Amino acid sequence: MDTRKMLMLAALSGMFSVVLGAFGAHILKKLLSEYELQIFETGVRYQFYHTFALAIAGVFCRYVGHKWTGVAGWLFLAGTAFFSGSLYLLALIEHIGMAESKAVLGPITPIGGVLLIGGWLALFRAAFDYKKPSHGHSRSSSQK
Repeated sequence: MDTRKMLMLAALSGMFSVVLGAFGAHILKKLLSEYELQIFETGVRYQFYHTFALAIAGVFCRYVGHKWTGVAGWLFLAGTAFFSGSLYLLALIEHIGMAESKAVLGPITPIGGVLLIGGWLALFRAAFDYKKPSHGHSRSSSQK
């Protein structure tokens, strides 16, 4: 995944974090129990955190390269979908007629967490490929 795609996906994820957060605060607050609302809010919070992680991976991609930053981007996306997505569904499951799916969704959340941890590890690995630009060969001095 390249810089442009990661930054675009981060922007969309950030937008959806805000939309889902507002949905939880204004609409779901009236429908969900305090416990269910906490689960939903945890999903929003982790999605928002990893929106920034995806944006950081996108910036790293430009300066470090695509291999490990691309891996980090995909892991952040998949981890967010599994972790936050399963929390959204678990919070709403009783209200959308899917109570029988609770046993399946429960184990998906930690899988998402492992994917998010993997994204951070891939970003850590990408940092090893970063090479500080030398002062004598900067872009602005070569364009003069």
